[in-house]
Amino acid sequence: MSYVYLLPVAVFLIFQVTFLGTYIVAVLEGHVVPTVPYISDAATYSPESCIFGQLINIGSVLLGLTIYVRYRHVLQLHEHNPDLGTTVLRHNSIAFWFGMLSCLGISFVGNFQETNVRIVHFIGAFCCFGCGTLYFWMQALITYSIYPMAGTKKTAHIRLGMSVCCTILFIMLAVTGVMSHILFDGQDPRKWYPSDGGWYYHVISTISEWIIATIFSFFILSFTPEFRDVSLQHPQISLLSFTMEV
Repeated sequence: MSYVYLLPVAVFLIFQVTFLGTYIVAVLEGHVVPTVPYISDAATYSPESCIFGQLINIGSVLLGLTIYVRYRHVLQLHEHNPDLGTTVLRHNSIAFWFGMLSCLGISFVGNFQETNVRIVHFIGAFCCFGCGTLYFWMQALITYSIYPMAGTKKTAHIRLGMSVCCTILFIMLAVTGVMSHILFDGQDPRKWYPSDGGWYYHVISTISEWIIATIFSFFILSFTPEFRDVSLQHPQISLLSFTMEV
């Protein structure tokens, strides 16, 4: 029996545990205010930053494996159904690289805290949410293309809806985030109070981030039914040269 379908489930669970766990620890430690901080703000200081980094690294590896399995899944579908055309193959390759860039961005976010290496952290966040959203768009198109060989029309519609939501939320996150920081006149953005300026933009931005992160997790989880038809085998290893001395 193949357990490949558990990959998306594992990714979903580890990201949810990561986000909620670091938030709870950060609030209990008094490092952030409970009123919807950024995910990154809740993972800035130790010990929550250590927990966040460790779990995010594991999650990004599992996510990369999930993206690779989906890539090979579509390749196999095309091999058995050549009438799908080359457009699906092109979309599949583009989606694969967008997905891998998103994984790299997630790893950057987890290992380069906002307060330590700001530029790398923001580049990672852009790759995570930006490339991740593009990956979802490509997967939505692929889902429509490979139906009815795999997936359902309902799944395609849901993935398209998620892609639209992620696009809107990503724009809201970026625009309101910049505006809130311009208007901020407090002491510590990790402890943002209504009197610090830019409060409403800050809340819109943070809520957008939490929602988009949740949608990301559910989008990956949506691969579970299709992965039930996928089986993996151990890779074949070949020796390029073999010499034995007596």
